[in-house]
Amino acid sequence: MLKYVLFDLDGTLLPMVLEEFVAAYFSSLSKHLAPHGYKRDELVSAMWKGTVAMTNNDGSRTNYQAFWQVMEGIFGNKAKRDEPVMDRYYTSDFEEVKAVCGFDPSVAPALKALKEMGLKLVLASNPFFPEIGQRARLKWTGADPDDFCMFTSYELMHFSKPNPLYYREILSLLGATADECLMVGNDVDEDMIAKTLGIDVFLLPACLINRKGADISGYAQGDLNDLLTYVKNRLK
Repeated sequence: MLKYVLFDLDGTLLPMVLEEFVAAYFSSLSKHLAPHGYKRDELVSAMWKGTVAMTNNDGSRTNYQAFWQVMEGIFGNKAKRDEPVMDRYYTSDFEEVKAVCGFDPSVAPALKALKEMGLKLVLASNPFFPEIGQRARLKWTGADPDDFCMFTSYELMHFSKPNPLYYREILSLLGATADECLMVGNDVDEDMIAKTLGIDVFLLPACLINRKGADISGYAQGDLNDLLTYVKNRLK
């Protein structure tokens, strides 16, 4: 029986061109941290290295620990001391990055409909952000973060997409079995890989990412209204 619907965020609930979002994010963050002595190019390079460390995380530490180990290796103890400054960014200047994202008015009603069906919602966005950052971006969709029972943040997770162990960790944290979950996303490599664990998947192709040109005809897919129909049929 289906109990949980897992949602990707970037390009799924929040329409965007990923490259435009990343560029705007790094530009905004660099301006926020410049008064604290961080040079843009060095900061962006460090952020990318931290992201790679989280992507390659083997589960021996949280993504938070993987990221901040890289930052401290580059900036020394100053990086950790300035962590609160970075955290404040997500409740202040981060809001300006919203301008490069789209907006889908069907998101909030669709999430409400799923909750009314008795399903629990999980934000299964790649855990490269702290929970405060995941919540901030989710608000841009018009959704209420409190409607979600879990966020895959960098504080919580030990793996990242497209590692299937990321999804296995979600199952463990939820205390759920694969057949109780549905993963919804726009990225063939990162989101549809959940199917390898027996998790049902639904592809939202409006902002499709298909790096390898894989055949997507075998996936249940469509817009959020199609998703609601798909879920209703699964619950029968």
